[in-house]
Amino acid sequence: MKLEKMLQSQGFGSRRECRALVLCGRVGLGGTVADDPEAEILTEGCTFKVDGEAWSFCERVYLMLHKPVGFECSHQPQCHPSVFSLLPAPLRLRGVQAVGRLDEDTSGLLLFSDDGQFVHAYSSGKRQVPKVYEVTTRHPITAALAASLLGGVVLRDDPAPVVARACEVLGERQLRLTVTEGRYHLVRRMIAAAGNRVEALQRSAVGAYSLPEDLPPGQWRMVPPLPPTSLA
Repeated sequence: MKLEKMLQSQGFGSRRECRALVLCGRVGLGGTVADDPEAEILTEGCTFKVDGEAWSFCERVYLMLHKPVGFECSHQPQCHPSVFSLLPAPLRLRGVQAVGRLDEDTSGLLLFSDDGQFVHAYSSGKRQVPKVYEVTTRHPITAALAASLLGGVVLRDDPAPVVARACEVLGERQLRLTVTEGRYHLVRRMIAAAGNRVEALQRSAVGAYSLPEDLPPGQWRMVPPLPPTSLA
């Protein structure tokens, strides 16, 4: 693959813009400054630099972000900054999509990819991919509340009970809740239907991925494309 085309595929702009990057001496290959936009590149295992920042060639991108509170999962946010603003421009330009959403008041694990099959596999309700949330409630958690969540609670917009797949009480006002649906504000509405309120909410796992303890809010990292686990 020609160097300028390889750079384009990695989100560094149009082919013309990538050609200009090379001609301006802003691209490094193998420890030297690249000067030929039409140089043939072996993409497998290829590493390169643009403006001194190191990158590895990826046919498809898979990454996780530790979403902070106060960000919207939209390219066109209404009231808060977009989570996409936390990603480097080349990742945004190559069209990565968020796998599901977290509302602006919820933090935690958010996956992104430009692989449509991966996004669909993790987003499809039919796959029943488990999502784990760490919940802090306003009032003390009772045994009746936990039993209600596991037995099924009825939300205002749906007469069919929504059942938590697991519910672990961690403290007086803390629990770990596992659900397999992805409805709007689902966990908050389930807790409210069970007679309590959510004070803080963090997603700690989605399918085969867990939020690493050493990944601070606002930071991201590449991950391998793991198949989604299922509770179906």
